[in-house]
Amino acid sequence: MENGVILLVEDNPDDEALTLRALRKNNIKNEVVVARDGAEALDYLFGTGAHAGRDTGALPQVVLLDLKLPKIDGLNVLRQIRADKRAKLLPVVILTSSVEEQDRMQGYDLGANSYVRKPVDFNQFIEAVRQLGLYWLILNQPPPARRA
Repeated sequence: MENGVILLVEDNPDDEALTLRALRKNNIKNEVVVARDGAEALDYLFGTGAHAGRDTGALPQVVLLDLKLPKIDGLNVLRQIRADKRAKLLPVVILTSSVEEQDRMQGYDLGANSYVRKPVDFNQFIEAVRQLGLYWLILNQPPPARRA
């Protein structure tokens, strides 16, 4: 199977670099598209704005979604993903430093597939990314592709 794209939605440059480093360190070779705010993530997913004309039939294999984002926050990004019939089954993993129980409840209520708190320790973070990659990129069997 061809390696699918990982959409990383992260506005913090340090967390972005850490996540990319952890993916490389775990030998995850999937292309990573980075969106630095919620609006950019939605433009990529739905082929609008700077991503107008992108083949929206080619959805990412998984979305790693931060919650605290500029322009459109992560929960609203998730809400819009789940409201669109092309993307509603897209695996979305909330990857956040938020410790708010309300964020976790709302994330699951809106259809997040998983909620992972970013560990502060780099070695723990590398292990968390390894496990995410193993599950979402290798073990998980996604639903069949659905056309609009």
